[in-house]
Amino acid sequence: MITLPEKITYASFFIFTAGIIDFLDGFVARLMKASSEMGKQLDSLSDAVTFGVAPALIMYQLLRMSYLKEPSAFDTSILYLLPALLIACCAVWRLAKFNIDARQSTTFFGVPTPITGFVVASLPLIVWLNQWNLAEIIINKWVLYGITLVLSVMMVADVPIMSLKYKDYSFKNNQPKFILMILALAFVLIFHWAAIPLIYLVYVVLSLLLRKKI
Repeated sequence: MITLPEKITYASFFIFTAGIIDFLDGFVARLMKASSEMGKQLDSLSDAVTFGVAPALIMYQLLRMSYLKEPSAFDTSILYLLPALLIACCAVWRLAKFNIDARQSTTFFGVPTPITGFVVASLPLIVWLNQWNLAEIIINKWVLYGITLVLSVMMVADVPIMSLKYKDYSFKNNQPKFILMILALAFVLIFHWAAIPLIYLVYVVLSLLLRKKI
């Protein structure tokens, strides 16, 4: 049985809470027509910490736990854990790119950092609940390295990714978003926290398959 330190699950809940606040602060700013260049930079800075640094530290701890299962655990070099920091580096790059890329007003290029942060934040909760015995699969160094690499590359890849903003609410103009919402709701009802990585995969695949419509 895998036992998680409580602080990792706390970090996950805080990241999800920050995601809600991140959505609401933009909504409130638009409602009040309050925006500034300083606010834009501070928003990116907070996103870098919340959805870049915090998830990287979660991944660092998960990697450490995976090595602790091995007989040579105490001989493990910290260098084997440092790839987790790639998430933070790519998140900062993604946010800086977003701020200077005029193309990203209606379509993203690279997966947004909050979505990446949610995927990493879901991992400790999946391990904690251990539905379908997923804990042993996730606390595997090669699985964690693979997740780190995919999430990091997809943040900085110059590929069109669906924006979740709605200009209107017609099905015709928002078909990929509605498909994603329906599938996401179904996944959450069936898989609970384990739905988040699945939603991420569907989000990326839909974006790539339907990129002409996004």
